[in-house]
Amino acid sequence: MTTTFPDVSISTDRLVLRPFEEGDVAALTEMMNDELVVAWTGVPHPYTSADAHAWATRDSHAERTEGRGIVFAVTEFLTQRLVGVVHLQNTNWRTRSAEVGYVTAPWARGEGYASESVLAVAQWLFRDQRFERLELRTAADNTASQQVAQKIGCISEGVLRNAWIVRAQDADGHWGEIRTDLIVWSLLPEDLDEADDLDGGRMAEATGYAVSADWH
Repeated sequence: MTTTFPDVSISTDRLVLRPFEEGDVAALTEMMNDELVVAWTGVPHPYTSADAHAWATRDSHAERTEGRGIVFAVTEFLTQRLVGVVHLQNTNWRTRSAEVGYVTAPWARGEGYASESVLAVAQWLFRDQRFERLELRTAADNTASQQVAQKIGCISEGVLRNAWIVRAQDADGHWGEIRTDLIVWSLLPEDLDEADDLDGGRMAEATGYAVSADWH
């Protein structure tokens, strides 16, 4: 039984999802130090260029080669600039299921890139890799991330109470941690087929800011 994803790139009309490269380090560093990314994810803060270099050149690739998942750098087709990350993780090869996390760069928000890229990965996962379940978790107050889940056809399954830690700044600019609930969403192959039928096969789009909860 195959226990690693193939080394692939995925294209949409506007985006190319590919493995990370050393040339992504500067943009990745800037993206991960954005206040909203810091608030909603568990990435280190501050996120240093050394952190970004390790991720772009080693750690993200190990996700695939060690069978844990696969990481895509989301780039614009025309400009080739980095605009986000999509990360399949917690892969269960026996049940053919995985969890998706994603981040949208602050300079690319409002373009619908999060839903476009996550939907493209879901299509690839179900149709090419024959997976049966994709899970997504969003912090209870992260409404933009919930919009992405809804736009691509995910079904809300319930709430994990007090299951995640988010960060918030006080008046002096210091970051503190706050516990929050997680909303669990799922997407199955038949959900994707129904969404395609309703949307005429077009890519779903969501506006605004999107970062899933469990991206680290």
